[in-house]
Amino acid sequence: MSIVRAKFKVESLTKSESGSSIKLRPVTGGSPENEKFFKYTPFGEINIGTVNPKAAAQFEPGNEFFVDFTKAE
Repeated sequence: MSIVRAKFKVESLTKSESGSSIKLRPVTGGSPENEKFFKYTPFGEINIGTVNPKAAAQFEPGNEFFVDFTKAE
């Protein structure tokens, strides 16, 4: 079983009384690594949310994250 790895960048973090919403988009450039990820891995948009302030704090706009897709058994 193989893993598909993509690299996404935090576009926005929106905080509200009920939690935080995070929008991530794929990296497209800025480094040779980012250009390679954009060329060979999935693209699209990821929207997630959390009610945990400590978790939300990690998703500052501009931060980049690897996203691994592994088939669930």
